[in-house]
Amino acid sequence: MPEALLAIDGLDVFHGDFQALYGIAAEVAPGEMVAVIGANGAGKTTLLRAVAGLLGRRAAAIRWKGRPIGGMRADRVAALGIALVPEGRLLFPSLSIEENLLIGGRMGRRGPWDLAAVYRLFPILRERRGFAPAQLSGGQQQMAAIGRALMANPELILIDEISLGLAPVAIRQLYEVLPGIVGEGMAAVIVEQDTTRALAVTRRFYCLQEGRVALAGASGSVTREAIGRAYFGV
Repeated sequence: MPEALLAIDGLDVFHGDFQALYGIAAEVAPGEMVAVIGANGAGKTTLLRAVAGLLGRRAAAIRWKGRPIGGMRADRVAALGIALVPEGRLLFPSLSIEENLLIGGRMGRRGPWDLAAVYRLFPILRERRGFAPAQLSGGQQQMAAIGRALMANPELILIDEISLGLAPVAIRQLYEVLPGIVGEGMAAVIVEQDTTRALAVTRRFYCLQEGRVALAGASGSVTREAIGRAYFGV
C-alpha cells in the first residue's frame, strides 16, 4: 500500500467516565475508499468525530501525513484537508442550499471542487439552490451535506452514516457518485450499517464492535460469516 495519508494508532476516546474506543488502529492511503462498519453503538461515529478534531484524544494517536494531529482543534484539522459529513447532515436550516455550500468553501483550499463542480455532481442542487434544507428530501439533503464538504477541497472526506434514513433510490444515487469523488484523487472513509453496499465500493474495511476493531481486511475477500461474527460479537 502507499504511505498512509491518515494513520491511527492506539486511539482511546472517553465520553466522561465512559470509554467509547479502545486502542483503535487504522489507516487510509491517498485516493483510497475505506468502510467503517458495525452495529449501533459500536463506536463508528465516535471514530470519525475523533479524527475530525471534535473529541479529545492524544496527539500521537492520529497522524496526518506522518504529523501528529490528535490534539488539534477541529478548524485546524479541517484546514489540513479533512472534511466531515456528519450523521444527520446538520445543514444550517436558516440558510439556502447554495449558502450552505458556500460555507463549505470558506476554508479557501484550492482544488477541483467549487459550486459548478458540485452542481455537475448533483444537478438537483442547482435546481433547488435557493431552497431551505427542510424543503428538500433526505437524499437531497445528504447530497447538499456531501457537497458542502467537497467545497472545502479536502484530501480526505469522512461520511458518517451515508445512507441512514434514506429511500432506496437516494441511496443508489449516492453510491453511484462515490467512485467519481475518489476518482478526483480524494480519499474517503464511509460509515455504513449496510455492509453489502459498503464492501462493494470500498477497497478495505474496519468492523467495530463495542469500541474495538473486531475485523479488518480487504473488502473483496471477507466472507459473510466472518462479518457476522465480527459485527455481532458472536
